[in-house]
Amino acid sequence: MKKILIVGSLNMDCVIETPHIPRAGETISGRNVVFTPGGKGANQAYAIGKLGGSVKMLGAVGKDSFGQTLKNNLANVGVDVSEISVLEHEPTGQAFISIDDEGENSIIIIPGANGALTPELIGKKEEYLKKNIENSDIIVMQLEIPLETVTYVKELAASFQKTIIVDPAPAVTDIPDSFWNGIDYIKPNETELSILTGKPTGTREEIIEGAKSMLHKGVRNVIATMGGKGCLLVNKDSTQFFESRSVKAIDTTAAGDCFTAAFALALAEGKSCQKAIAFGQEASAIAVTRKGAQASIPNRQEITETSC
Repeated sequence: MKKILIVGSLNMDCVIETPHIPRAGETISGRNVVFTPGGKGANQAYAIGKLGGSVKMLGAVGKDSFGQTLKNNLANVGVDVSEISVLEHEPTGQAFISIDDEGENSIIIIPGANGALTPELIGKKEEYLKKNIENSDIIVMQLEIPLETVTYVKELAASFQKTIIVDPAPAVTDIPDSFWNGIDYIKPNETELSILTGKPTGTREEIIEGAKSMLHKGVRNVIATMGGKGCLLVNKDSTQFFESRSVKAIDTTAAGDCFTAAFALALAEGKSCQKAIAFGQEASAIAVTRKGAQASIPNRQEITETSC
């Protein structure tokens, strides 16, 4: 099995259950609040570990109880946490998540140590970074750490001709076109794709056009996820639609992370892109029926039983 390196964020999530997401100026009563391990990078590393993959996490936490909890949670599913930096003067990142009765969410992120994961910080261990990239086959990143760090790692990974996957979330509008050149796969949802391209994505045709504009910037494959409406794979050769299994969503937190992780793991196991997408869909379809981020991630047996 190929090895996967995750470079990204670790957060302690504060999850608030509420009847609906409050509007501007509105005060409502929530029903419950829990703290649970999260962060897009950590979610993806956790999912790969729980599904049986070979995965290492590179990130940063604060020297506090949240940081230790996050590292322990990853280690418990077999993630190599030896490259997670523990910072003296930065708190562990946090995310405040409101979840409504339809399972939809809104999220506010406090970067903390994630924002301190700069090229300068990891550059102090550049030889270790090069060794980690050289010894990995697939590099997975997100945008909850500084963009210059993602760019730095991406260019190193490209120099070693590794498979590069970027989950472009949270999406921002001012990413230079040069950043996308050489990335093998990106996995935006409709909203993220619209933010990245400045184009509407209200219809399947508009999503395809937006995806093609990302190909022009140098991305090799765009996997545009559309929640319960399925997803699209767009590359220079074709456009393919993948229908999703119908489920009752309880909490969509980390569903995209679960998809990305399962997709990367399937590629690591030698599956085709199409079969990897199908595996990602099965994993995320289970995740949305459960509460929490990492707590919602299924194991391998659950996916096998569901897909039979």
